[in-house]
Amino acid sequence: MAQVPGSAGLVLVEGVAHLDEPAAVFEGMLTGWARQQKSRMLSDATVSSRLSLLRRFTEFAGSYPWSWTPADVEDFTVGLTSGERRMAPATIRGYHLTLRMFCDYLTDARYEWPRQCRDRFGQVPSQVCHEWNTVAHLTEYEGQPARRPLSYDELEQLFDHLDRQVDVIVKSGRKGALAALRDAQMIKTCYAFGLRRNELCRLDVADLRPNPHVPDWGGYGSVHVRYGKAIRGGVPRRRTVLAVPEFDWAIAGLRQWAEQARPILRPADHPALWVTERLTRVSTKHLDKRFAVLRAGAGLAPELTLHCLRHSYVTHLIEFGYPERFVQEQVGHAYASTTAIYTSVSNDFKNKTLQAALGRVYKPPSTTTEATGATTGMTTGTEVRR
Repeated sequence: MAQVPGSAGLVLVEGVAHLDEPAAVFEGMLTGWARQQKSRMLSDATVSSRLSLLRRFTEFAGSYPWSWTPADVEDFTVGLTSGERRMAPATIRGYHLTLRMFCDYLTDARYEWPRQCRDRFGQVPSQVCHEWNTVAHLTEYEGQPARRPLSYDELEQLFDHLDRQVDVIVKSGRKGALAALRDAQMIKTCYAFGLRRNELCRLDVADLRPNPHVPDWGGYGSVHVRYGKAIRGGVPRRRTVLAVPEFDWAIAGLRQWAEQARPILRPADHPALWVTERLTRVSTKHLDKRFAVLRAGAGLAPELTLHCLRHSYVTHLIEFGYPERFVQEQVGHAYASTTAIYTSVSNDFKNKTLQAALGRVYKPPSTTTEATGATTGMTTGTEVRR
């Protein structure tokens, strides 16, 4: 039989006596599955997190995979849904998916683990995740209800607070004015271009591009995203996000940072647009922490995350009247249904849309010309309710 990536023959040496044979076989299983996963071009971070979960589940069950039962999965799930740190349904479903894939791998005869376990322990691994003991994917969006797009008033409240923070530091003469200006502009850029956290932090100066339709914006009319969210097993997707006139205020801030503030840090040939005082690239972890502090200072709800600005961007573009296809291309969604999930238009927008529809349907009757009986737009004698 030809050995495939992850097969037992590639990670276990026949005829070797291990001091702790069950532990050695389990480590071989993890090594083999890691090879199989990496052969699918999955990232190291994805594979590492899955292996960590398998070790965690093994410790919880108190047994190795060839002794696992569906009851172990059910007990594990109960533990995840109990207590103050209750896991979200989407997270638990991801755990179940990892366990199911690992069991599929172990029970596949091509990888020889059933034979190895039978010969060594007199047991064979089985599938322990079934439709009756795992979380089903019932809805397209399972995010927390409190996470929503910010209203226009909330955005103004947040951005005013960002500007005040910079002014306070400058007037006090303390250090940190450049960092405050950078963080403020990063958050504004996140909203004005609808970027994800990683997309924002991975921007280089060279990614700032002109928009040929608006030469007055110079080299800040578009942003070239090179580290867009990758489809599993693929490379990061690229796209160009055009600045829209409703958010042209962000262009002045970008220009100020790139041409005036950033050079003060003397970044030399460092490519990153957002650099720290130590000339390193700003991390997503730092950005999350700073946003949490600034959000609290602005008096906004703690459930509103940085990603909510991306939801706000999609919602507001729709309210401005941009076609859904344009919005989908701007944010880099593969499917229009994903963009629809992000959209949550305001009551004011819905009221205006309804008023416009009422105006189209219940138009007042047009004037008639008695001499000719001609009408403008409607038939003579027709009554229309308003």
